[in-house]
Amino acid sequence: MHKERVLSFKDAEGIVAYNMTNNYMFRYILQENKKVLKGLICALLHLKPEQIKSIEIKNPINLAGDVAGKEFILDINVMMNDDTLINLEMQVANEHKWPERSLIYLCRAFDQLYHGQEYEEVLPAIHIGFLDYSVFPKEPNETELATDEDRAYGIDYWARVFKAKTWEELKMLAERDEYLEETVESLYKANADEIVRQQCRAREDAERRERTLERDNRKLKQENEILEKETEALREEKETLKEEKKTLKEEKETLREEKEALEEENAYWKKRVEELEKQIKNQ
Repeated sequence: MHKERVLSFKDAEGIVAYNMTNNYMFRYILQENKKVLKGLICALLHLKPEQIKSIEIKNPINLAGDVAGKEFILDINVMMNDDTLINLEMQVANEHKWPERSLIYLCRAFDQLYHGQEYEEVLPAIHIGFLDYSVFPKEPNETELATDEDRAYGIDYWARVFKAKTWEELKMLAERDEYLEETVESLYKANADEIVRQQCRAREDAERRERTLERDNRKLKQENEILEKETEALREEKETLKEEKKTLKEEKETLREEKEALEEENAYWKKRVEELEKQIKNQ
């Protein structure tokens, strides 16, 4: 009896259609496979697998729903060991506001007490950003800058898995441990699923539109700022001209008054001269 061979990532070759930097793929893999989620968190927080006794996504979503809208939730909120909240955020494009937004998200995660609970009951909260750019130019995001401890927990391997462009790269990375192998296998199965690929494509298109809109809004904002500065400059220039006109008017009035005073003085001296001439003539 002939059995159809089930393909795995080990049979894959060439370009990876969608890797883990795609927001939908990131969401899909980590929500669908807790082993991958556990392995990633162990690497990020420098933990041994046995230290994670339980792990639960607190904000699961309908992965078959609309992923093109702005309401699509990109971040993943995780409860680890029932005592630590972790927020995972993927961001490929630099929107120039990650520090502020991540701080807001972290504060939201920390604000978890119900009415009547004591402050001592608040759970630790951790926010982790997966960024494909450097927030701080003096501290770039580069795999080569990983510390020895980072490398011991495989963070550099995970970074390379996220960025891998070919299945050949991924197959080599999968050899490191079972968690990376599980990740690559999940990534392969997801890329083989037409619905998942459509969702990944829809998410990319949505993000492209959002970036275009953001860029246009930023450009419009810059143009408005320039226009406001020009308008303010014109207003100041108009005010200056008004002041100059007022000054000229005052100077003109002063000159008129001086002219009148001179005319009066000339008239006075003319009269005095006439009087003196008349006196001399009468003598």
